Amino acid sequence: MAERLTQIKDHIVSAVSPSVTDSRPDDVVVVTAYRSAIAKGFKGGFKDVNSDYLVYQFLLEFLEKAPAAVRENKHLIEEVACGNVLNPGAGATEHRAACLAAGVPYTAPFVAINRQCSSGLVAINDVANKIKVGQIDMGIAMGAESMTKNYGPQALGNVSQELKQNKNARKCMIPMGITNENVTQQFNISRENQDAFAAESYRKAENAVSNGLFEDEIIPIRLPDGTVISVDEGPRKGVTAEKLGYLKPAFNKESGTTTAGNASQISDGVAAVLLTRRSVAESMELPILAKYVACQVVGVPPEVMGVGPAYAIPKVLKDCKLNVNDIDVFEINEAFAGQALYCIDMLKIPFEKVNPRGGAIALGHPLGCTGARQVATILRELKAGQVGVVSMCVGTGMGAAAVFVKE
Repeated sequence: MAERLTQIKDHIVSAVSPSVTDSRPDDVVVVTAYRSAIAKGFKGGFKDVNSDYLVYQFLLEFLEKAPAAVRENKHLIEEVACGNVLNPGAGATEHRAACLAAGVPYTAPFVAINRQCSSGLVAINDVANKIKVGQIDMGIAMGAESMTKNYGPQALGNVSQELKQNKNARKCMIPMGITNENVTQQFNISRENQDAFAAESYRKAENAVSNGLFEDEIIPIRLPDGTVISVDEGPRKGVTAEKLGYLKPAFNKESGTTTAGNASQISDGVAAVLLTRRSVAESMELPILAKYVACQVVGVPPEVMGVGPAYAIPKVLKDCKLNVNDIDVFEINEAFAGQALYCIDMLKIPFEKVNPRGGAIALGHPLGCTGARQVATILRELKAGQVGVVSMCVGTGMGAAAVFVKE
């Protein structure tokens, strides 16, 4: 009887629950979404500037590209959330300063968010949730990272000697590359398959750059010397699985399969999304790029943190009463080819739906920026009415995923 009642309840809920593609006045919607080019860490175009400069220069142009009604009424921006991983304090002071210098009114409070590699996406979720509950009407969600200036052991945190006595606490300090080796060994993911996946990421990214597919989403950054950086520096021509096969393992030297060629690149970059409520957008006659639907973050064992998307994606899809087949495009962060392959295979996602313009192996992975960057990318990959998922694994053992509908 109880089982039958549950079935009836589920049927009633599904019958009255709105479709994710329905439009309602209280929807959270994306007005604009842009990113900078992604520069190579330590030797790329952004190597001489910190993340606050990137945020400042980016926001100057981001606000200029905003609809006139927003430019002329900046006081309507009631929140700025910025994801960042490596800066001390997640950039709370310098990124607030950058916002003010760029013309964001001081009345818009600022919050720094650090949830490792998902920080940019969690910033979007933070602003969206505040809009959902009526706390604000409009906000900017960002992600920014200068791995060049801030990457190193001191920025990645430490566990006290007392906690290192606890085996579960110790696992949070396992190097990310080793967690990928754990995934590839535990789930028998071959070096050959990883190199083939990585080569395909490079091929797709190079195709996107060559055909100008990123131009609409990239805001050029002007450096202090006048140089303008407007093209991704990670993609390379002619990368093949055979060539990648010659690279030596980067972590486990004897039996490892993770190399510099099949792992994400160390990078610098910034991205941002302007969100509001549909009723506000319509009253101000703002363009609506997409609808934000839902986000979920899950925990997984730290030693295999790369499996995170395989658990976060089903959870958020369940919330939305969707399944994998309902999704048109997946942007799954390629922290490593091994973990990405595991998640794609585990969820039985067709490869042609994943990262159609390349992923972090080819483009780069500026940690706190990535989630927002992926949103700027996927909203240009989707066609009107299509549904997309952005997802990534998260350091210390988590996974995050969010659903968007293109309008």
